[in-house]
Amino acid sequence: MVSDAHSAIIKEQVIFKSLVIDTIFWFPSLILAILSGSVTLYTDVIKKGNEILSTFFSWYALKKMVGGGENAYDYGMGKFENITGIITGVVMFLSLILVFALTVFKLLNPSLLHEESTILAMIVMFIGVCVSTVLWREKVHIAKMGYSPVMEAQITLFKTKAGTDLVVLIALILAMLLEHNSWAEYIDPLASFIVIGSFLFSGYRTISTSLPDLLDKTIEEELQLVVVRSLADFFDEYEAFHGVRSRKSGNYIYIELFLEFDGEKRCKEIQDSIYRIKESLEKEIPHSSVIIMPCTGKFGCIREPCPEQP
Repeated sequence: MVSDAHSAIIKEQVIFKSLVIDTIFWFPSLILAILSGSVTLYTDVIKKGNEILSTFFSWYALKKMVGGGENAYDYGMGKFENITGIITGVVMFLSLILVFALTVFKLLNPSLLHEESTILAMIVMFIGVCVSTVLWREKVHIAKMGYSPVMEAQITLFKTKAGTDLVVLIALILAMLLEHNSWAEYIDPLASFIVIGSFLFSGYRTISTSLPDLLDKTIEEELQLVVVRSLADFFDEYEAFHGVRSRKSGNYIYIELFLEFDGEKRCKEIQDSIYRIKESLEKEIPHSSVIIMPCTGKFGCIREPCPEQP
C-alpha cells in the first residue's frame, strides 16, 4: 500500500505540472489565433481547452486518492478515474460541433493569414510540440508503475496533442511559404479537418476504454485462463465450481469465486484450502483481491434437490 500511495502521489504531481503548463500555453495560443485569423489555430485552441478540462478532472481524481478518499469506498476510487475518461470523451465530441462549424465557415470564406502573428504562432507551436512530446514520454514512463485509467487517458491525450500541434505547425508553415498561390487560402481550413479527425479518434478511444470497466465488464480472457489454471492445480481441494465474477476498479481487479467443498470436512480444513487458492491467484494476477465463497449452487444460490427416483 505504501508503494501504491507513492505511485499515486507521483502521478498527481506530474498531471498537475501538465495542467499548469497547458494553461500557460493556452492564453498566447488564443491571442495568436484571434490575431492571425487561422481557423486551424482556433480549432487547436478549442482542443487545448478540452485538454485542460480533461487534465483538471484527472488531477482532481488523483488528488482525492492521495488525500485518502479511497478509504470511503470499499472498492476504491477506480470508478472515479473511469468517469473522468468518459467526461473527457464527451466534452471532446461536443466541441467537435463548434470546431466543425468554424472550419466550414472558413472553407467557404477563405482568406490569407496575418504574417507577423502567424510567425509568432509558429514559434509557440514548435515549443508546444516539444513540451507535449516530453510530457507524453514522461507519462508513459510513469504508467509502467501500474495500470491506471487516468494515466492511460492522459497518454492518449498528450500523444494526440503532440501530433496535432505538429500538424498545425506544418499547416502554418505551408500557408506562409505558398501564400503567393491562390489555392494557399485553403491550406489552413483543410488542415483543421485533420485536427478534427484527431479530436474524433481521441474522444472515441477515451470513451471506449473507460466505459467497459465502468459497467463492470469481466476481466480479460487471458486472466480468466489464469483463474482456470489455478483452480485446476487445486482440483482435489474442492467438490464443484459454481461460477466466477470479476470487476476492475482503477488498476485493481476484484475476483469472486464460488466453490463447493466437501461437507464432511472441518471448517479449518476448508479455510486452509481457501487460503491456498487465494494466495496462488493473487500471486498470479498482480493488484488482485480474491474472495472465495463456499456455496452449493450457481453464484451462491441454493441448489435444487434432486428429484426422487420412483
